[in-house]
Amino acid sequence: MTRPAIFITGAAAGIGRATARLFAARGWCVGLYDIDSGGVERLRAELGDAAVSGYLDVRDAAALTQALERFTAFSGGRLDVMFNNAGILAVGHFEDIALARHHALVDVNLKGVINGCLAALPHLRRTPGSRVINMSSASAIYGSPAYASYSATKFAVKGLTEALDIEWARHGVRVMDVLPLFVNTAMVTDIEQPPSVGKLGVHLQAEDIAAVIWRAAHWNGRRRVHWYPGAQTRLLALVNKLAPAWLNRYTVKQVSGY
Repeated sequence: MTRPAIFITGAAAGIGRATARLFAARGWCVGLYDIDSGGVERLRAELGDAAVSGYLDVRDAAALTQALERFTAFSGGRLDVMFNNAGILAVGHFEDIALARHHALVDVNLKGVINGCLAALPHLRRTPGSRVINMSSASAIYGSPAYASYSATKFAVKGLTEALDIEWARHGVRVMDVLPLFVNTAMVTDIEQPPSVGKLGVHLQAEDIAAVIWRAAHWNGRRRVHWYPGAQTRLLALVNKLAPAWLNRYTVKQVSGY
């Protein structure tokens, strides 16, 4: 194949699924991978010959390597975008969340991204103009009460992204992340959320984030590492950058209800 190619983890639903639909509709070869093998198979059937799907647990580094090898065989050797999207969430008082769940957040949200980056690099290096896009979160702007471990993993992804974008420039690979506020997906709507969701609202759709992924995948201007979808997210990032530390802490405390 000569068409550009994107490999998506966590592709069965939400942002991953919306991104797959957008890229496939615009002529890309799409890799659909998730622990929900039925979900990605149904999406593959919807998207047709442009897509390939498979079961993937991003905690398994060897499985990620094998999945990328299978996908690049399908795509004719190309890997233009590695989209590390798979993630999980836990909400509540820090001490009320089981230790195993805290560890799972680190394993999926951070180690899964590290696994994806390392497994993708050989293929990215062979594809001119390639890039990694990591899913971070607005919770990486300032530590988010009720999302403490989730927020910590997203801070780590943000730091990893910044470092690799500098390191991997020598390989010709750009590394970016996307930091949305609340998105109308099952991750937000299917579990009880803290007061911050009600106060800030849910103003972003999965399709909005997919559109940002599309822009990031085609961005050839000056080096741009962080993408903040939506005016509300951009405002929060700007205020955090310009306001004194005490005001940022006070604002987060008021919004979170703590």
